[in-house]
Amino acid sequence: MTATSEAITVRQFNDAEGVEDWRVLADGAYAYFRTDSFTASTRLATAIAEVSIDAAHAPDVDIRPGGLTVRLITITDSSFGMTMDDVELARRISAAARNQGHSADPSVLQTLLVIPGAEVTADVMPFWQAVLGYERRPDSPDEDLIDPGARGPAFWFEPMDELRPGGGGAIHVGIFVPPEQAEARVAAALAAGGRLVRDQFAPAWWTLADAAGNEADIATMERGE
Repeated sequence: MTATSEAITVRQFNDAEGVEDWRVLADGAYAYFRTDSFTASTRLATAIAEVSIDAAHAPDVDIRPGGLTVRLITITDSSFGMTMDDVELARRISAAARNQGHSADPSVLQTLLVIPGAEVTADVMPFWQAVLGYERRPDSPDEDLIDPGARGPAFWFEPMDELRPGGGGAIHVGIFVPPEQAEARVAAALAAGGRLVRDQFAPAWWTLADAAGNEADIATMERGE
């Protein structure tokens, strides 16, 4: 693959031809391909490795007995995002999956973001970096911690004018889902006893809370480019 390294927006990735299997979540473009066994998942992973051999960067692949999740993202010291290289590799991977008879299921895709809040985030980031064994994200070292092995959820540190009174603490989670799944996920959470805290930023995110005041954002990458 000839590296183009042209940075593109989420919307440009979504509008490209041949990426219908993929959804851009918080930290890259994801696809999930269903299989009927661990052996079949491994066979698909091998095919993905073969079509990625001359790619600008390797995809992240998670192999399970019932399917395989692939993440594409271009990482540099100054940015984490999508490029035309990712579009081309997404097309190749989808073709490899189709050749083996596997279909994509975007409805199961999601990623998790943990969001500690503090009046001065610089005061708490060193603790979380040490206790997790994480590292600072190169393009946003004052805001984000990431797992160097790309296994655990990212941590984003939210400045707060003051800590929340009366329960709930200062940590909440963000669940990034495909845009077409977001409203159903919000509705399910409300039906399960949650309450809506704020929705003025929807469809970028809805903030919900459980009966004890613990908060969660249902989030998408649908926002102005």
